Amino acid sequence: MTIPALLVAGAEECGDRIALRAGTVAVSYRSLVHRAASMADSLHAHGVRVGDRVATMVDNRIEIIDLLLGCSWLGATAVPLNTALRGDGLKHALDRSGAQQILVEPQYVEHVDSTGFTGERWVLGSTSAPHVDTANTHKPRDPEPVNALDIAAVLFTSGTTGMPKGVLCPHAQFLWWGDGVGRSLGLDPGDVLYNCLPLFHTNAIGTLFQALVCRSTFVLGERFSASRYWSRVEESGATVIYLLGAMVAMLMNQPASRADRAHRVTRSLSPATPAHLYQPFRNRFGIELVDGFGTTETNLVLGSLPGHRRDGFIGTVMDGYEATVVDKGDAVPDGTPGELVVRSLRRGGFAEGYLGDPTPPAGFWLHTGDRVIRGSDGWFRFVDRIKDVIRRRGENISATEVESVLSRHPGVSQVAVFPVPSTLAEDEVMAAVVPREGFALQPADLLRFAEDHLAYFALPRYIDLLAVLPLTETGKVRKPELRSRGVHAGTWDAEREGYWPRRSR
Repeated sequence: MTIPALLVAGAEECGDRIALRAGTVAVSYRSLVHRAASMADSLHAHGVRVGDRVATMVDNRIEIIDLLLGCSWLGATAVPLNTALRGDGLKHALDRSGAQQILVEPQYVEHVDSTGFTGERWVLGSTSAPHVDTANTHKPRDPEPVNALDIAAVLFTSGTTGMPKGVLCPHAQFLWWGDGVGRSLGLDPGDVLYNCLPLFHTNAIGTLFQALVCRSTFVLGERFSASRYWSRVEESGATVIYLLGAMVAMLMNQPASRADRAHRVTRSLSPATPAHLYQPFRNRFGIELVDGFGTTETNLVLGSLPGHRRDGFIGTVMDGYEATVVDKGDAVPDGTPGELVVRSLRRGGFAEGYLGDPTPPAGFWLHTGDRVIRGSDGWFRFVDRIKDVIRRRGENISATEVESVLSRHPGVSQVAVFPVPSTLAEDEVMAAVVPREGFALQPADLLRFAEDHLAYFALPRYIDLLAVLPLTETGKVRKPELRSRGVHAGTWDAEREGYWPRRSR
């Protein structure tokens, strides 16, 4: 259950079959071993030793995969950083990581330098940076004797509610990702997996290991573009793609074209997709959306298998894990909302803790912060993030439920719902809405639409019409940014507009 052992076994079994494509570079399973060993040689020549952490600030390029696999071969740890980090956030990640070396693309050098980073800085493309010996001028080094629980990478959480936390991900965790998601998607050696999410995120790195475990081919895509997505997918020859809920909505909002079906894709891992989009997406693009639950700290704890799916449900508990639903620490009956808590029964199935925090004991329960409902048949359904529960005049309101209703209006492209302070204590409900192109959306019309689907107390008082929603690099809405902006002069206020008559019903 180590990355070097996985690479060696893949080379022996698959030889010249293509394991990876990135840009114009195609790498066979056999060549992947050479690239990992060669990068390990180069890193060692640059002073990296067993146990060292090496940071990267690089866009989706093959060099970041080379460095990740090279570090694993050498017994070091890769620390891929979010390329959107700046200022205090970037300084926090660099300081917290303990990295003494960083590989940086030229456009990010200034941002790294502004943090006062005192370690060795390698600029990608320069002669002084570690690199793969593609000319095969000498025999690369043998792998270090790493074990399943050695840390292969430190992945930082998105930090949407505070400073990012560095998650200690062992070798085995990545292999279990490959095994679990591979089984859920029904992957086989003939599959081509296309992922354009950033390689500092567990989704994209997990896709690499799904391909390697299942002997498939991983295609690393460019940054997501809704208008160019299907042409890139078609060009890649993908049979499996990876989307997030926001990306699904963006693709549905694009004009219909021949590209909608000019591809080979049959399924997509698409966590956090609203239930009402499953069937329309399947009808339009011919692709089955597959949900599941996993975080940077965990693995695919909840999921489904081919032929056993339910639109709008996360899935059931996967082999090797346990999950339950609690409220204030006590288990709740089936059908009752509560927090999802999970644990791994597998050695190395979960992360080994956080930077600066003690290693959690084996079999510890992780509180996810997600509110879910488990049915009596064992199927789990996502309700919302606990932090997204809005408390208004004695009632608990699910921001996710309100978003789901508003997003079904034909004039809505994207929506985010969040609490803002109320003059009566507790919260008021506010919605930031991106209208569909060419649609003259009126806030009052949106509320009239919502009245038939929401309790009166859940209807938004405030509505902001925006051109775009602020998103993280991984497609999550930056709700703290929306909350900090709050109510302003341009915000539509239902109370001010006198839109309250039916709320008392």
